[in-house]
Amino acid sequence: MTNPSPWAHHRSSGIADDIDFEIKGQELQFLEIELDPGESAVAEAGALVWKDASVGMTTVFGDGSGDAGGGFMGKLLGAGKRLVTGESLFTTVFTHNGSGKARVAFASPTPGAILPLKLSSYGGRLICQKDSFLAAAKGVSIGIEFQRRMMTGLFGGEGFIMQKLEGDGWVFVQMGGTVVERELAAGEQLHVDTGCLAAYTQGVDFDLVAAGGVRSALFGGEGLFFARLTGPGHVWIQSLPFSRLAGRMLAAAGSRGGQNRGEGSVLGGLGDLIGGNH
Repeated sequence: MTNPSPWAHHRSSGIADDIDFEIKGQELQFLEIELDPGESAVAEAGALVWKDASVGMTTVFGDGSGDAGGGFMGKLLGAGKRLVTGESLFTTVFTHNGSGKARVAFASPTPGAILPLKLSSYGGRLICQKDSFLAAAKGVSIGIEFQRRMMTGLFGGEGFIMQKLEGDGWVFVQMGGTVVERELAAGEQLHVDTGCLAAYTQGVDFDLVAAGGVRSALFGGEGLFFARLTGPGHVWIQSLPFSRLAGRMLAAAGSRGGQNRGEGSVLGGLGDLIGGNH
């Protein structure tokens, strides 16, 4: 019995192009998308690894979702939404202009996983961390999701401004470390570190809950609040958000600018002298 082709995916009519794809690698993954003539994919600026020569590139304002009804102001508004989430004003649209099949590849900038999600399977909307989007089929809209509760806005950290992905096509999101999925029943609650909350579906209620008493808040190292998620809906949790990884790297580098400090040794300074680092 032969294994099915990784490029064979069910094709159905919809607004977004129904692209084929394959995800390669383990901890440092990259995404290959296969396009038919006329099909397009949209990706973050700078995510490209390689492409076939017949795939053309066009840099556009906003998300390239193909909504031409709003004219220039509509495009400017879409670009402004991306700017609010900390992303570039621009995305890049890759279109297969030749015949036959053509491929284009994108890479995740951080260790972790690239998840392919079909938005039509999740009610047409997904809320995710503001740096999660990697690529999508053209026709998927990338917007912003503000947390409306005052406490969540003031103390939500990474969870205050999130990306909102809408449409019916494939979207590819990057999540740090190992990814765990949870399906919450109606009324079921889950407490998650705000940085480790990677994504959730629109039926999930996002709120904050105190992490504990004063001693836990000051010395527990977990922050003042957890994200409290109430079902029904689906939740994705990442074990290593990039902000945590970057914080550990900066702490390890310290004021020495990342020089070798003899980790794990009380003689680190003497080791620097012996090693000729002074």
